Amino acid sequence: MSGEDISVLLDEKRIFKPKEELVNQTNVKQWMDIHDIKDDKELYKKAGNWEWFWEEISKDLVEWYEPYKKVVEWKVPYVKWFVGAKYNIVHDAVDKHVKTWRKNKVAFIFEGEPGDVKKITYNDLYIEVNKLANSLKKLGVKKGDRVGIYLPMILELPIAMLACAKIGAIHSVVFSGFSAIAFRDRVNDCDAKVVITCDGFWRRGTKVYLKQQADEALENAPSVKHCVVVKRTGDGIPWTPSRDVWWHDLVFNSPKECETERLDANDPLYFLYTSGTTGKPKGIIHAHGGYAVGTAYTLNWVFDMKDTDIWWCAADIGWVTGHSYIVYAPLILGATSVLYEGAPNWPQPDRWWEIIERYNVTLLYTSPTSIRLFMKYGEDWVKKHDLSTLRLLGSVGEPINPEAWIWYYKYIGNENCPIMDTWWQTETGHFVISPLPITPLKPGSASHPLPGLAADVINEEGKPVQNAGGNLVITHPWPGMLRGIHKAPERYEKTYWSKFKGLYLAGDVTRKDSDNYFWIQGRADDVLKISGHRIGNSEVESALVSHPLVAEAAVIGKPHSLKGESISSFVVLKKGVEPSDSLRIKLQQHVSNELGKIAKPDEIWFVSDVPKTRSGKIMRRVIRAKALGEEVGDISTLANPEAVDEIGKAV
Repeated sequence: MSGEDISVLLDEKRIFKPKEELVNQTNVKQWMDIHDIKDDKELYKKAGNWEWFWEEISKDLVEWYEPYKKVVEWKVPYVKWFVGAKYNIVHDAVDKHVKTWRKNKVAFIFEGEPGDVKKITYNDLYIEVNKLANSLKKLGVKKGDRVGIYLPMILELPIAMLACAKIGAIHSVVFSGFSAIAFRDRVNDCDAKVVITCDGFWRRGTKVYLKQQADEALENAPSVKHCVVVKRTGDGIPWTPSRDVWWHDLVFNSPKECETERLDANDPLYFLYTSGTTGKPKGIIHAHGGYAVGTAYTLNWVFDMKDTDIWWCAADIGWVTGHSYIVYAPLILGATSVLYEGAPNWPQPDRWWEIIERYNVTLLYTSPTSIRLFMKYGEDWVKKHDLSTLRLLGSVGEPINPEAWIWYYKYIGNENCPIMDTWWQTETGHFVISPLPITPLKPGSASHPLPGLAADVINEEGKPVQNAGGNLVITHPWPGMLRGIHKAPERYEKTYWSKFKGLYLAGDVTRKDSDNYFWIQGRADDVLKISGHRIGNSEVESALVSHPLVAEAAVIGKPHSLKGESISSFVVLKKGVEPSDSLRIKLQQHVSNELGKIAKPDEIWFVSDVPKTRSGKIMRRVIRAKALGEEVGDISTLANPEAVDEIGKAV
């Protein structure tokens, strides 16, 4: 990013205020009443004493084996939270519930893509976790060892994570859509002793043979001694008798009780690798104690989790969203969660709405990419189902276009469900910037840093900026923050802490408006420079998506002899809309009307899809390389690699 501020062209004025009856019943309002806090302004002010705030919050959420001596120890850029406490996150996620009425409460409702359903109670979960934990010990896994997990969205995935954590092992989950090479790189970087995979799984009506990919990865993974295999499809698979063992055989005679390892609160819980746009994946380290407090607090307050709720975080556990908000935080809060194996639009575009209706889902958390996918199919698929049980909605993964926000609010929430638009990262561990259910909402804005957290927008000189784009920074430590990068302390310090002393650099371009609402504009390396003006790609994309015929858009800059860069747009139209030259001209004029002539796209190409990561982020780097005829690089981690070829054909 250069020293210039980034122009702000999008002017979103709509505000949606929360209903009073909702506000009065929220968890945050109840907490405020207990602490004699009269309004949200006073709440944020009191939470500015963040050590006090996190001490108070932790009392409600976790049970320490031994109490901490100090809330936080901060030596830039390294932190320890709840220093001196003895703890294990599995105690709060599983163990404590079997001593209460929640013992027989459903923890997970699993639905496979073929339609098979299984419900597992907290007591069932406790037994299965213990059996696998004992089995891993039998395989020689001990405290501090790493276990690589390569599984789809099946019940064995959270069980495996919890079993590792229970005995003090560190799990490293790799998304099941990643290639064998990507899995191998991560297994080798973390020196996994054991890996856990499955024979295969279903995706869009076909079987994905995951064990074959795992075998390819393990051809050159010398640290791996055992491969535990879940039988999901039941098909024949290649087998290495000296290494491979079936999960069901391994746990068959394992004891149903296993003592939970009493760890230091700052012992590592997991490594999770970010794929990034370039370079070697980073093994982000998260620890037990602070992460437990941060994730549970944010879910409890932002989504107002009640004992009667049915929670569906429709992400994949292979990403941090799934780690934090499918596995750990919901279990700590004793929630019932939906776990779905398959694609959102299989066999028809209303699969999600069927699931919500069938299980009476009350809280839905998904990505803007998914919302735009459903927008493309149209609202008729939604109207076939009763979604009246929903009371709160959420967005994660990237900035949500205001028009996608409105569609989500209108058709999924029936204009009755506030949308919690959350900003956070693999590195932060939990939400950082997000509305609360008591917050007036602006479509497209993630609102404010949550109580107890602090962020700002600063320019290249480190000075705060308002109503202009700048660098998003976090200004003091937070409980779920990363503890480093595995095997790469220099990279950790350089990437996040070297640019602005004592401040965490998020890498996102952001603006703060006159009401101090934060608007995430995209990654710092995704900024267009047009005739001396710096414009966020996401603003132009949002303007395109605001047209009623457009479902999705990706915008890149191409070198231009006069303007520096020209704007090239790749547009996905809604189902049934035919591309034409006249529509292209209309869309160019639409952007010009929305943002000004400076942002009018020079080119608009119509495509059926744009390249995205498995977590739903548009891969502008790949699009730009393909459009310019450059080397695209490894695309094995894309959700839709076929979209890359379409970009090439379009231009």
